[in-house]
Amino acid sequence: MIKKAAVYRGDKTFTLEEKTVAPPGPGEVQIKVAFCGICGTDLHIYLGHMDKRVGFERTIGHEMSGTIAAIGEGVTGFRTGQPIVVRPLDHCGKCPACEASHEHVCHNLKFIGIDTEGAFQEYWNVPAHTLHALPDELDLSHAALIEPLAVACHDVHRARVAAGEDVLVIGGGPIGLLVALVARQAGGKVVISEISENRLAYAEKLGFRTINPKTDDPAAAVNQLTGKKGADVVFEVSGSQAGVDLMTAAAATRARIVMVAIHASKPSVDMFQFFWRELELFGARVYRPEDYDEAMRYLAEGVVDCASFITDIQPLEDIQAAFEALIGNPSAIKSMIQIDGNVK
Repeated sequence: MIKKAAVYRGDKTFTLEEKTVAPPGPGEVQIKVAFCGICGTDLHIYLGHMDKRVGFERTIGHEMSGTIAAIGEGVTGFRTGQPIVVRPLDHCGKCPACEASHEHVCHNLKFIGIDTEGAFQEYWNVPAHTLHALPDELDLSHAALIEPLAVACHDVHRARVAAGEDVLVIGGGPIGLLVALVARQAGGKVVISEISENRLAYAEKLGFRTINPKTDDPAAAVNQLTGKKGADVVFEVSGSQAGVDLMTAAAATRARIVMVAIHASKPSVDMFQFFWRELELFGARVYRPEDYDEAMRYLAEGVVDCASFITDIQPLEDIQAAFEALIGNPSAIKSMIQIDGNVK
């Protein structure tokens, strides 16, 4: 059997190639991929920022949904045709992090779809331990949002957001918006700082207070909104130096700051503010299995308006154009690739 796969070849280029479908090995499951979202990390790869890690012969993609096509030796608890999503983390089980039950930040972690083959292909073999079964009634295009939503769930858990707390989300892109939605579910009073007019308008449509740093002093605006206290919890999701400056400037005494974004270079951090206001800084890298379960529950409860959150869906054949359009339109929320053209 032959499959189509998008292969990253460097220099902002994908080629659509035909490959032989290999059967799943022991402990593996073969997935017929339905949808795969374009992640911010995928954009970093496309722009050449991760060539040393990824190389020029890899199929990437991890924000996916699909159904089980075949089951490898020794795998139990799943059936062919079953709808699933993949939690794309393959841990070693032997390092200090794994031994401390922190497998999601394993010292030897392989991120599936970056360090190994990913989901921008018709058939995809993955370790069975990465699978989460979906309810049959969940739309598979919506289910492809579970991975980024699980990121947001993990971020909010790291921050320990409590009801009534003032929360600042710096950056209103896909992850920032999802963090805001989950923080609001936890009872936080959320404001979003973002420079894109389109994303600001979408955030306001979702009912969030917003700040545009292009027109207003964001730290002053947060102080005004919080009675000169500052934000109890701050999420830095912009990946910019301006965002890092704001995360300390707008923080309340003993605020908790969560670093969500991946910064291309080491940012400068105002450590004096950590001393002056006894701030706490948390890293939040990926997610745990329970974050996936929570994300699935939130989708079922309608916490995310999936229909408006998904900006566009393009066929696998148009993946090159989809990435080019997304780079040219940074205001898009979530662009998605449909791998299985027969899924409605």
